[in-house]
Amino acid sequence: MSKIISRPWIAVWAALSLSPFCQAQQAGANDDGYEEIKLFTRVLETIREQYVDPEKASYEKLINSALEGMLADLDPHCQFMQPRVFEQLKENTDSTYQGIGITVSSKNERLTVITVREDGPAARAGLLPGDHILKVNDNLTDDVGLSEAINMLRGKPGEKLKLTVRRPATGELLEMEMVREVIVQSSVKDIMMLDPGYSGGHKIGYARILQFSAPTAKELADGLDELEKQGMEAFILDLRNNPGGLLRSAIDVCGEFVKAGTVVLTTEGKPGSPSPPKIYRTSAKSKRRDRDYPVVALLNHSSASASEVVAGALQDLKRCIVVGTTSFGKGSVQTILPIEGSNGKAIRLTTAKYYTPNHITIHENGVEPTIRVTLDPAEEKALMNWFRRDEMSPESRKRAEKFVDPQVERAADALKGVLVYSTRNKPTVAEAPAEE
Repeated sequence: MSKIISRPWIAVWAALSLSPFCQAQQAGANDDGYEEIKLFTRVLETIREQYVDPEKASYEKLINSALEGMLADLDPHCQFMQPRVFEQLKENTDSTYQGIGITVSSKNERLTVITVREDGPAARAGLLPGDHILKVNDNLTDDVGLSEAINMLRGKPGEKLKLTVRRPATGELLEMEMVREVIVQSSVKDIMMLDPGYSGGHKIGYARILQFSAPTAKELADGLDELEKQGMEAFILDLRNNPGGLLRSAIDVCGEFVKAGTVVLTTEGKPGSPSPPKIYRTSAKSKRRDRDYPVVALLNHSSASASEVVAGALQDLKRCIVVGTTSFGKGSVQTILPIEGSNGKAIRLTTAKYYTPNHITIHENGVEPTIRVTLDPAEEKALMNWFRRDEMSPESRKRAEKFVDPQVERAADALKGVLVYSTRNKPTVAEAPAEE
């Protein structure tokens, strides 16, 4: 055996070769775990002996870097977490958080803005969903990796932050400055009847879910009750720029529009894994009444996770028409697994995928709209201004409110068609079946 590999690591190989894991891997024709561990150790020890800066080549630094790369290469949602990141993840389950008001993910190997909170610092600075973050302050995001870039976006309220972004839709390279603040996460907004300019002579309700949190289903149900009192005939559920949130909340929102006990989602992991498939049904406890009027769900490229669950389920169950563009495609379940004996380190691992009632996988595919309506870059910007109109000066708000939303317009047209068709095909008194 060569000098490089004649180290205590030989004990690791021996232990692995006798473990059930390695025995299972060795059973595969071309997947020999023992040989690959030998390769890893040879490279590790070569770096240790020959790399020019010894302080960068400690075992801890090298193995942490290897683990980060290993997890990141699986999919954008897997992550090796240092204790600081793990603690922050646990803290951020509260209803408030500190930052600039964006959700980001790795898409096509770019740190991509998925959603922008219209009441946050990033929105006020002009950041839009779909923007690629190239630099955080003076640090290139490609150099530091996803987890560290996300960590750099966080900070204490009052701290300044500079982003360099590329806007793919226009090719612009932009620099933006903002100040971090405490952001309160709201849920349901803009519960209202559509303007007659959209709805014509019909009463079409509208509400927007910003994200799925514990009170979302109740807030939506309260809003639907109020709109129904006003004579609502049809409803538009706006899920655009919704990054997701609590899965149970999404299931309860589905329950407002389908019968109690309806299967709206299944999750399935690796065949033979310890976690069996899970079936999610709507609950009778949270359901107030049947709501049988026609529904449209609005989606765009920044609708992700729980918002895709709702749209995909209602579409499969023929309970809604989906209007907009293909959603983000984040349809997987991540499990946080603390690493025993690692002083607070953990991994976030994708352990299952979401499937709609028709057993269509959302992950990396997204939900396809029934009616495709795209927005150009100017319309995307105008939509963001309409979303955040309450934050604007009176003059700017007036300009924002003049925006005619092509996706809402098309959704309203579809609902008007459904309402006209159902009215024309409703049985008359003479045609109605007699009661027994």
